[in-house]
Formats: sequence, structure tokens, C-alpha cells
Amino acid sequence: RPQSRGGLAHRVTRRIWPDSPPGTYTHDQNQNIEAMRAVDLSQVTKRSDAMAQLAEHLDDTTLQTFFTQSLDVKEQRWRLNLDVLDREMPKILDFPEVGTAYGGHTLFLSGATSDYVTHAYRPTIREKFPKARFAKITGAGHWLHAEKPREFVASVQAWLDLDGRA
Repeated sequence: RPQSRGGLAHRVTRRIWPDSPPGTYTHDQNQNIEAMRAVDLSQVTKRSDAMAQLAEHLDDTTLQTFFTQSLDVKEQRWRLNLDVLDREMPKILDFPEVGTAYGGHTLFLSGATSDYVTHAYRPTIREKFPKARFAKITGAGHWLHAEKPREFVASVQAWLDLDGRA
């Protein structure tokens, strides 16, 4: 949480790591990028038009809704740069190696039905983030911010409101 001194200086006092393990993913999200690319934006006059087209490629209505939040219907374009996301996917999926552990407070917030941050990662997480805490959002999978947005925001706010308390 940024704290200011005199309105100018900021520092991070705690972090949140939403449903991501400290390692390289063995899969990618390119199927979602391709689903968005497959939408004929010239035929979209409202979000439901795009959702109907996404449904031809994605079964998950939560993801359809989530992705269409990044759609500028009036301009008939995605606000996301799909080419950059596709090109940089290996970097997005990789956990950067750093020489030292992060000594600040870090919350690993996961979806209760997600298999991304498993107990098997705990030793690695504790090594890289000695002050790590773990929490799960009931009823959410990997896309916890899309599946349970209110619960996600409440969890983030509760974590940030801890201030100096662990």
C-alpha cells in the first residue's frame, strides 16, 4: 500500500499475488486471445453481440463477460492489445527470478477451486516471500477477480487495511 510523506514519497508496504504460483506456467492463455480475435467487431453493436460470438469459442460465461469489459463497443475495438499479449505471453507466464527474498508482507490470494497455487508451492513461496500469508475465495477458480469481483475487492481491501499489522 503506498504511503505518502509530504505527498511525494511512496513506498510499498504489502503485496497481493492473485492466484499465481512462483514458477513458470505450463500452459498459456492464447486460446482466449484467439477467441477475442475471432469476434467480428463490425457486427458488434452491444456487448451481448460480442458475448454471443465469444460463446462459439469459450464455454465459460464468466470469461465472456470479463473479456467484453475490455471491449470498446462504440469504436468496435478491443482495449487490450491482443498482438502484444500474444507476443509477450512467455514473459507473462514466467515468474521472474530475483536474487533476494521479498521481506514485506505478501498475500497469496487464490480461488478455492483453482489449482494454480497448491500446497506444493508453499516452501518456494516461503523462501521467496518469508512473510507470505494465504487466503482463498470460496467459489472462485483462477479468474477470481472475474468470478467473484466483490469478494476479490473485499479481500484486497481487508489486506491493505491491515496497515502495519501482519
